[in-house]
Amino acid sequence: MQKRESFSSRLGFLLISAGCAIGLGNVWRFPYITGKYGGAAFVLVYLLFLVIMGLPVMVMEFSVGRASQKSIALSFNALEPKGTKWHIYSWFGIAGNYLLMMFYTTIAGWLVLYFVKMLKGDFVGLDSTGVGNEFSALMGQPGLMALFMVIVVVLCMLICSRGLQNGVEKVTKVMMLCLLALMVVLAINSILLEGAGEGLKFYLMPNFHNLAYDANGNFILGEAVYAAMGQAFFTLSLGIGALAIFGSYIGKEHSLGGEALRVGVLDTFVAFTAGLIIFPACFAFDVAPDSGPNLIFITLPNVFNAMPMGQVWGALFFVFMSFAALSTVIAVFENILSFCIDKWGWSRKKAVLVNTVAIIILSLPCLLGFNVLSGFQPFGAGSGVMDLEDFIVSNNLLPLGSLVYLLFCVSKYGWGWDNFLAEANTGEGLKFPKGVRFYVTYILPIIVLVIFVFGYNDKFKLWDKLVALLGM
Repeated sequence: MQKRESFSSRLGFLLISAGCAIGLGNVWRFPYITGKYGGAAFVLVYLLFLVIMGLPVMVMEFSVGRASQKSIALSFNALEPKGTKWHIYSWFGIAGNYLLMMFYTTIAGWLVLYFVKMLKGDFVGLDSTGVGNEFSALMGQPGLMALFMVIVVVLCMLICSRGLQNGVEKVTKVMMLCLLALMVVLAINSILLEGAGEGLKFYLMPNFHNLAYDANGNFILGEAVYAAMGQAFFTLSLGIGALAIFGSYIGKEHSLGGEALRVGVLDTFVAFTAGLIIFPACFAFDVAPDSGPNLIFITLPNVFNAMPMGQVWGALFFVFMSFAALSTVIAVFENILSFCIDKWGWSRKKAVLVNTVAIIILSLPCLLGFNVLSGFQPFGAGSGVMDLEDFIVSNNLLPLGSLVYLLFCVSKYGWGWDNFLAEANTGEGLKFPKGVRFYVTYILPIIVLVIFVFGYNDKFKLWDKLVALLGM
């Protein structure tokens, strides 16, 4: 039997696990919802949920990986009691990895393209309408989008083809360290801009009134708390085995509570620093920090246009954004390749070749959804293929997958609490507390289900429809 690969260093494990968790949600979603729900007050609520919800599930996912020494393909098979069916989830988990890559590779391609455009000076001299038109024009160019999507897929698969230590670990370590350094430089530049003080005040001064009430005086505390729960949960990419795979590559020298905490701190540092880059810059140039693609592809190019040496800062920003996206792509690709290697005994080379072709083909509907397939609007006007793929992953597979890992680790019908705790606490460092057994067994699953239900309500306004139906 082939010996399982392992990381050459603990730093490699931490940076790659953080790289998987650190993605576009940190950079464009976190600053926006932080601003929407009261700045620093929202951050405090978010950190609370990160500790009481995100970290326990991350420890569980790492534990299942390390104890089984397998990817999601066979990890449940290795640990489940004889005759139980936990392993069925492995197919849903790997489907989540493929679905995530079906739209993530397209966005990563946009970021690499925007780095090239910023470097070439394509935005120099354009007003805000001109910058917006650049993005609109890109949406109508499926060939150009496909080219950069293919570049992303091939580049990341080539890195994974070199193996864990020589490819994934070596490249991701450099990429993540550069990303962290770039963020600090960009944040300092934004903070030193004239007029940046208002942005810092908005972002860093807790405003508990804005956490409870919106600009129109509507009570939104429940909505804000749900947003904090959702962000804490989804930012870590939990539930589809994307983190468990890295647990399977590490030794038993360190306890998993401490490792999960470090990954969570790195993830939060990136999200928080993204706000330090975006808010001062937007306020300095009187630009609204919009959410979603507008922020990255329309709002910020306008900011860089108005900034001294904006072309340089803009190019650096899109290098950092590309690194954030590519680190996630590489981590998820590694999970997909390990699934094929564990499940069917494929060589790494075969897994890379088959999956390169498969992911390129599977990624086409997303980018065609902005042009050729724009008539397909699954959630009504303005929605597209990407929205459907994102909904299946974010609102279904991540919360329900996390619930599977959670129940597997605490239930006597699964791996069981004692086995989980022994694995999590093997090694030096922060231990997973025994005293939280009741909380993680009975309360945490309810919180995860609440996120799942609220996600559906948020998407389809189910509560409003029920109220209307009952004539209340």
